[in-house]
Amino acid sequence: MRTAPVPLARKPGAAVVIAALAAAMVLGGCEYTYDDGRSLPGPVEAEPTRLPGPVFTRDPLQNDPVSEAELGAWVTRTLPDTGQPVAHARAGLMAAGEIRAESTPVLGTGTYALALACRSQRRVTFTVRSESLTLVDLGLRCGINRENVIYLSSETALTIRVEARTGANYAYRLRLLSPPVP
Repeated sequence: MRTAPVPLARKPGAAVVIAALAAAMVLGGCEYTYDDGRSLPGPVEAEPTRLPGPVFTRDPLQNDPVSEAELGAWVTRTLPDTGQPVAHARAGLMAAGEIRAESTPVLGTGTYALALACRSQRRVTFTVRSESLTLVDLGLRCGINRENVIYLSSETALTIRVEARTGANYAYRLRLLSPPVP
């Protein structure tokens, strides 16, 4: 009985390793250089070590409330006049932990823009309600103005509640954007 010779098994992994080593040896000695057209400067002289300049950080007093005498100027800078009719506006100075609620006169139907601003080390909370709905409930980070668009579908007075955990200035302005279309 004759048996057929068994073919030798080849290991392709060894061939791959040998080819990779050969390529690494050939390419390892290559270096690619090119002339980019810039001329290199001569030796650079060392500059004397300079002390770093002062580091300016955000002024923590920038958000401290202004006095009653400075309140009008702060409101003018913070909520500049837009030329649109103002339906209601208020600003004030609040003590820490104070809650203030104010009502607007009865406002007609239409679209209004409510601009809110504050000046304090902490957030100031603004809550605006109609007779049946809360239209705005916002803890505003002071130093950032916020403008909300609200639509009143019927004549109503709004209640605006402002709450400050630390001393604060607040300002809000309600402008009529467009009356309802009949």
